[in-house]
Amino acid sequence: MHRVRFARVSLARPVGVGQTGRLMEERVNHLLPNVARWPNDPAQPVIALKDVVKGFDGVRILDKLSLNIETGLTTVIAGESGTGKSVLLKMMNGLMVPDEGQVLLFGEDTREVKPDRLLWLRKRVTMMFQNYALMDSMPVRENIAFPLYENTRMRWRDIIPLVDELLNVLDLPDAGDKLPSELSGGMKKRVSFARAVITNPEVVLFDEPTTGLDPVMIEFVDKMIIHAREQFGITSVIISHDMTSTLNLADRLAILENGKITAYGTVDHVLKSGRDLVRVFFEDVGRLEGSSEPVVAESPASADTQPEIRLSSTTSVAPAFDLEASDAGPSPLFDCGDDDVIAALDGVHRWFGRHHVLKGVDLRIPKGRISVLIGGSGSGKSVTMKHIIGLLQPDQGKVQAFGQDLSKLNGAQLLALRERYGMVFQGAALLDALTIRDNISFPLRERGVGRVEVRERTDETLEKLRLTSMAHRMPSDVSNGQRKRVGLARAIITRPEMVIYDEPTTGQDPVLTRYLDDMIVEAEELFGITSLVVSHDMPSAFRIGHQVAMLYRGRILAAESPEGLTECRDPRVRRFIFAGTDEGEAAAAEMERLGLSSY
Repeated sequence: MHRVRFARVSLARPVGVGQTGRLMEERVNHLLPNVARWPNDPAQPVIALKDVVKGFDGVRILDKLSLNIETGLTTVIAGESGTGKSVLLKMMNGLMVPDEGQVLLFGEDTREVKPDRLLWLRKRVTMMFQNYALMDSMPVRENIAFPLYENTRMRWRDIIPLVDELLNVLDLPDAGDKLPSELSGGMKKRVSFARAVITNPEVVLFDEPTTGLDPVMIEFVDKMIIHAREQFGITSVIISHDMTSTLNLADRLAILENGKITAYGTVDHVLKSGRDLVRVFFEDVGRLEGSSEPVVAESPASADTQPEIRLSSTTSVAPAFDLEASDAGPSPLFDCGDDDVIAALDGVHRWFGRHHVLKGVDLRIPKGRISVLIGGSGSGKSVTMKHIIGLLQPDQGKVQAFGQDLSKLNGAQLLALRERYGMVFQGAALLDALTIRDNISFPLRERGVGRVEVRERTDETLEKLRLTSMAHRMPSDVSNGQRKRVGLARAIITRPEMVIYDEPTTGQDPVLTRYLDDMIVEAEELFGITSLVVSHDMPSAFRIGHQVAMLYRGRILAAESPEGLTECRDPRVRRFIFAGTDEGEAAAAEMERLGLSSY
């Protein structure tokens, strides 16, 4: 529906953590297990996969795949969900061995070395997991320190300064004594990053390092990965669906299709390959120079004639933004009369103890339209969403939905009202004991819908969301992206009046992101469903939204059409929606000049 193009930011210098780097070099390297270091020779790959075959239950996931991971460089691997990218990472660190072919880790075949030797090799490789993999019973400081404590001869008193320095660098100075359950998703991601790099490893494998992060935090993590390469000489392998981040990070880009690497090389080289998957993946990445020219043309020229791809921005933030006028109230809300509003928040405040989360939120959700709520982690998006469905009541202000004041409804009335909503949860929230088919049909069966109708509507929904082939599988047997589609299918099968989507595109590749976007639009157009999408995905938000509302530290700064929001001069808005671009950098400088807090 709407499109906004994003450009690559020019990083003049990496994030500076020189003291931490020196401490790690002085205190860690000589205490690591005595393993002969692989020569730092760019001509010699640190990891080499040769004709690798790997299958499960008779189905080949990797099929004669070959790939070299060049020493000292950052290699990004991109591909559709469920194509074996995570399996490929596990091959690279020896967690899995191939059925056929070779994986050479520091020159040694993982199928041939003895188990104890493979363990030593694996200690030279660390991994940052998509879902953090933190130990819930350990405080943050101990989580980060664990690899040093377990794998070196360092004493606790020598480890703690390293940990605390990293916590300061990652803007987590007060998090050391907290448990992981007390942290936001973005904070957990930073802790996971700290744990991955604290041993100064030779190779770090990143499994979707920016999944679930807001744009500002994605930019922060990108800079940390760049720093790890430039300061410590770390070789990085990154599984990523974020193509703007890929443009910032990748020295080499590999495209995984049908179990093989179908394109490999510099980003420019791969973009010129002309492959359909490459075109779709990079379709929403382009210049911010007043045009909507895509990075990859619909019909790419040959490599001999296509010009070098350059991404930059010439626009800048207005130098005299009036903060006092902005704080007097949000920009005009999306233009709709009261009869066209399905839900509304008026002056909503909410405290949790002494923590003031919502600070006078005013928001209208227009009927039959798609509204997208954006904002940084901890800005109050989920709390706002819970007020709309009546799970929370405001301490001040009023919430209305379907023409009813929610504060005046009793428990039974609230339950009846919630049946008019559909929910798509960020983590899918599937029932592990039920098949995919039974998960999708569950809401209909719970409401007493007849068997024939349940079967017909389930079949239709499975087909629309391309889930028929996995209908009889269990949730644990499908990828995170596939689980998200199952969650969407379960939400729309009841034909609700309003669907609330909590980060629907998180963890999705660009192909499935577009497919999910199309499903949200189709639900609105075919069934008249009103949609509220809570999102960190800026291309998706601006593609599908009729209204995009920006929430910052408990306040709505702007609620506009996508075109209107891009013209908003508030640097807090521009910093968020243009993060990772020159425009975002200029907005950050303006925020610093005005003394505004970050996200």
